[in-house]
Amino acid sequence: MLLILILSVLAPALGAGNYYCEDPLVVSLPSGSFQSSSRSSDSHSAHFAKLNRKDGAGGWSPDSEDHRPWLQLDLRDRLEITAVATQGRWGSSDWVSSYHLQYSDSGRTWRSYRQDDVPWTFPGNTDTDSVVQHKLQHSIRTRYLRLLPLEGNPSGGTGLRLEIYGCTYKSDVADFDGRSALLYRFNQKSTSTVKNVISLRFRSRQAEGVLVHGEGQRGDYITLELQRGRLALHLNLDDTKPQSSSRPTSVMLGSLLDDHLWHSVLIERFNKQVNFTVDRDTQHFRTQGQEDSLEVDYELSFGGIPLPGKPGTFLRENFHGCLENLYYNGVNIIDMAKRRKPQIYTVGNVTFSCSESQPAAVTLLNSTGSYLALPADPASAAAGDGLTVRFQFRTWTQNGRLFSVALTRGPDSASLILQISEGILHLSLREPPQTSAQISAGQSVCDGQWHSLVVEVKGQQVYLTVDSQKPVFMEIARLTESLQRTTVFLGGCPVLQNDLASEGRCTRPRAVYQGCLRLIFINNQPVNLGRIQQEKPENFSQISFDICSIRDRCVPNFCEHGGVCYQSWDNFYCNCSGTGYRGATCHNPIYERSCEAYRKTGSPAGVFTVDPDGSGPLEHTQVNCTLTEDKIWTVIGHDHLQPVSVRGSTPRSPFILIFNYSISPYHLRSLVASSEQCHQEVTYQCRKSRLFDTWDGTPLSWWLDRDGVKRTYWGGVLPGVQQCSCSLEGNCRDMNYFCNCDADQDAWVNDTGLLSYKDHLPLSEIAIGDTNRTGSQALFRIGPLRCSGDRFFWNSASFFVESSYLHFPTLQAEHSMDISFFFKTSAASGLFLENVGVRDFVRLELSSPSAVTFTFDVGDGPVVLTITAPVPLNDRQWHHVRAERNVKEASLQVDLLPVQLVEAGPEGQYRLQLSGQLFVGGAPTTQRGFLGCLRALSINGMTFDLNERAKMTPGMNSGCPGHCSSDSLCHNGGRCVENRNSYMCDCSQTAFDGPNCRSAVSASFERGTSVTYALQEPFSVMQNQDVRKLQTEAVKSRENLAFGFLTRQAPALLLTAQSHDQRYMAIILTQNGSLQIWYRLNRESGPDIFSPKSAGLADGRFHWVRMNREGKELYVQIDSTVMQRYSLSPGSVLTLMRTVTLGRIRGNHITDEEVVRAGSRGLIGCLSSVQFNEVTPLKAALQNRASSLVSIHGKLEESSCGIPPSTHTQTTTHTLSDDSSKSDRGKAPLKKAEQNDSALIGGVVAAVVFITLCALVVIIRFLYRHRQTPEPPVISSKSQQPSIEPPTYRLDLDPHKANRVSKEYFI
Repeated sequence: MLLILILSVLAPALGAGNYYCEDPLVVSLPSGSFQSSSRSSDSHSAHFAKLNRKDGAGGWSPDSEDHRPWLQLDLRDRLEITAVATQGRWGSSDWVSSYHLQYSDSGRTWRSYRQDDVPWTFPGNTDTDSVVQHKLQHSIRTRYLRLLPLEGNPSGGTGLRLEIYGCTYKSDVADFDGRSALLYRFNQKSTSTVKNVISLRFRSRQAEGVLVHGEGQRGDYITLELQRGRLALHLNLDDTKPQSSSRPTSVMLGSLLDDHLWHSVLIERFNKQVNFTVDRDTQHFRTQGQEDSLEVDYELSFGGIPLPGKPGTFLRENFHGCLENLYYNGVNIIDMAKRRKPQIYTVGNVTFSCSESQPAAVTLLNSTGSYLALPADPASAAAGDGLTVRFQFRTWTQNGRLFSVALTRGPDSASLILQISEGILHLSLREPPQTSAQISAGQSVCDGQWHSLVVEVKGQQVYLTVDSQKPVFMEIARLTESLQRTTVFLGGCPVLQNDLASEGRCTRPRAVYQGCLRLIFINNQPVNLGRIQQEKPENFSQISFDICSIRDRCVPNFCEHGGVCYQSWDNFYCNCSGTGYRGATCHNPIYERSCEAYRKTGSPAGVFTVDPDGSGPLEHTQVNCTLTEDKIWTVIGHDHLQPVSVRGSTPRSPFILIFNYSISPYHLRSLVASSEQCHQEVTYQCRKSRLFDTWDGTPLSWWLDRDGVKRTYWGGVLPGVQQCSCSLEGNCRDMNYFCNCDADQDAWVNDTGLLSYKDHLPLSEIAIGDTNRTGSQALFRIGPLRCSGDRFFWNSASFFVESSYLHFPTLQAEHSMDISFFFKTSAASGLFLENVGVRDFVRLELSSPSAVTFTFDVGDGPVVLTITAPVPLNDRQWHHVRAERNVKEASLQVDLLPVQLVEAGPEGQYRLQLSGQLFVGGAPTTQRGFLGCLRALSINGMTFDLNERAKMTPGMNSGCPGHCSSDSLCHNGGRCVENRNSYMCDCSQTAFDGPNCRSAVSASFERGTSVTYALQEPFSVMQNQDVRKLQTEAVKSRENLAFGFLTRQAPALLLTAQSHDQRYMAIILTQNGSLQIWYRLNRESGPDIFSPKSAGLADGRFHWVRMNREGKELYVQIDSTVMQRYSLSPGSVLTLMRTVTLGRIRGNHITDEEVVRAGSRGLIGCLSSVQFNEVTPLKAALQNRASSLVSIHGKLEESSCGIPPSTHTQTTTHTLSDDSSKSDRGKAPLKKAEQNDSALIGGVVAAVVFITLCALVVIIRFLYRHRQTPEPPVISSKSQQPSIEPPTYRLDLDPHKANRVSKEYFI
């Protein structure tokens, strides 16, 4: 019996494993099952196209004039298709080299076979006899198949023989007419399940309708329904009680599912975990609430929700279409209904065969050349002379002509023209030379749904009706009297109208409607589209018959981080407004990742918005950045920052306080992990209140870390040590105890200290348990979490063996990926990183001494982006690389060189499917590994700890030799440049100066002073020494600026930026001293004026302004206030600014009175550290007055602007002795190889040189080296590395200076 039971369980699985579905299906078909668009002769007819047959002319060939040929098969029943094989026409030079496949259940409405949501192109034959077979990635179930040749033999023609492979398909079908349903009734009153599986296939005739519904009296329910062509699953497992805080879960999948085609659905639920699949798209989610079971009373309904006690009445829109193979928890519902089982109750008329009633459709494919000409005879109108045009349309196109028809003849004929403009239908009467009348109807008709349209010319009026709205009309007096035979042009017009012109002239529009049309009636007579296709090819162009080719490009939604997707017919776009992200798919963050990153840009302390994981899933959040000495701290507060007094608590009933921080736990964990150090102060005072039991050390008070783990150590000590800081410092009041409080004295004592072990921070809960005795009391305060440093920015590894590499888990980068890192090397080439799959791959490499190459393949062939620098990149200096790939585009940038950008095709593959490991610095398949240093590797916001991995990998070292290894060297975005024994800070890319780029460049302005800077084209200044390189992002209209100012004057004009077409941006101080930002980007409306919240700024004190505009989103921060967000008006025309002016404006290009009044007075005060995008106009004016890009009027003098002065020598270098003598540099000495004994003695002698006479030391050292011969050093595998010590920095190696040939070698 046990064996039988096991076999019964395994039988379905064994059967599935041996499932065979590859029977040849064409060989037995009769001649009547073959159809074609044309044939070159009777002997080339379609029924001769059987594989390996030589009948007739040896296969099918279309007519040579047939530009859209197709061969169609009627399989006589719905079958499952798994493979297709093709062959050329026997005895000829005709074959098909590529083709598309379409399928249909009715032979009227067709669907293209797709892979990865793209119409799949099958490779065909290269000769006449070879058989090329393709197994379908996913099988299809259909009755009709249509093969569409795309290319034939270039030197021959098109010929075909084929075979289709598959098998019979078991199908239980039910047809619902929109007023019917099937009810599955349970054996008991209600059923409660923790697991549900519902599977079905459906074909719908409408965009709305309930497929499945069940509910319980306690409020549980499950509903699967169509909503506007999308499938929605509503699921609630909790009671619907007022005190319940949970909300029902609703998930939507699919789109355009009312296309009369079959779609599959699978719902799998176990407790709260749910898998919801529509066709091949799956969404995994978790239901809300506390309950795990679904309780349904009495019955489940399929096809509708009937109202109890009222037959034929339904609560919601019913499903209108067919269901197939409907299973609920293994029960075949339709089979039981067919067999009239008592558990199934039928409401209304449900039949068990699917009616074929799909209307034929056409698709206008081209926005300029598509048209369909239909003759119209007014005399045939049902109501006498008149004209009626009626059809349904479906589109995403916002603008385009739907149809035109001439009402009179002649060169100046009057015409009716119907077009879509911004989603609204406009019907106009045009009598040259102008439009004499116009009416509008419909709202948002470009939503991808089917809409009905009727245009009726009746008497002297024209009526326009959209959907079920009330008709609108206009008068057309005197025109209908001469209404004669004419032609209705759907879409555009033919290039050569010829005979069509005699029946009504058609003027070609700028844009033609792109979309689908069906149910076309002219004068209430249906249009026979098949006949037009076969007999009148001159009546149409660039039209696809029998198929609606609309595609929802916003499902799935590739816009990340909450970006809103909108689309045209052949592309989609992302609106990133308000998300805090930018880019083609809202992938890239606007905000910096940390306070440390803001400090690098020269921003002051204050409240900042940070995005701790960059492009990762965490949203941006606000933190407080404070500056102490030379360190920036991120400060995170909580809800109990005030001191808390505790009395009356015991260890069994302790006082417990839970802390809620100002940012989420996920942000806290990311912040702590990325910081170099974190601490949290615990201020603890006590009187007769112990922390630990004096007998056995049992903790009487404790705290919980971020993971909820109990901790018993206190501030100032390490984890696991039940002590306080006074014990380690040796200053406890009673040295018999490890904490002051444990002495249990009747006096206030203090056990304050810092919790500094990062992995336990922040503190989430505290428990105080010994304050219940007379006189016992505790007073504590938990300070905010403070973190500083960036442990990943200088996280590096050195590669000195070409065959060495690091490996990490597979990249999760199916739809989008960004990679950024720094490198320095002297090698001519090397592999930075690589990840491969079965077919797809991604690779970044130094392909030559001056070129970086980014290569990837998503299935359409390799895409290669290469940036070639004007100077060598193997100059042993740090260089930055950033590569990005998403479904819209791919880009590559090296340092500040122009971005290399490649756009993705609208119909290409988009999934990057990787399976192997990610290799960094090399790969097992290549010997051309990277030699040098890599640091700060980040992919999709996730940082990689190269330092720790390198410690465990042979052939490399953790860290990187060199002087530039700390943020404390160069500030405010200054570039650290390495020399052989020193470093220097290149401040040319910043608005600062001085040895460490810490000195603000400031100047005083008088009433008439102005500085105008001409912005250059981003690609035209590669080697212009007057101006530094602009990033390619500047090509996109944006402003990213920062400056400081000091003035007592108001009103005042601080800064303006103008374009060539007189659009502008201005920052002014108003009469009351508040800041205003003006944007004049729309000539047809007034300016956008933004007034950030701030006190009067004309107070004689120094203020800092930071502003960033990406697209129409504007972000402003003044001093340390919270960053504020604004949006430009919808009509704003984004343009590239060409000039920047500081102070007074000259000329009359700006006409807004308030700006002119402020601009006429200019600025009396001081400006400092002015940065506009990538240029520094004030610095250029002060240090390069002879530049042709700078124009200065009035008196301009360098000033401290209230900032302590500093030296401005940019080329100051820092030697090793400088570093060792200045503690604020934070510079660690370079790592050296192991030395032998004599070298050690030589080092001691070198130390004596600073104390004794130089001449005596030289003599002693000389004699000593000649007395003792050193032993050869012992070199370990880790120390066998080429030196990557940098050479002396030369300006000719700066990518922003002119280059000259040079050679460098590693020692």
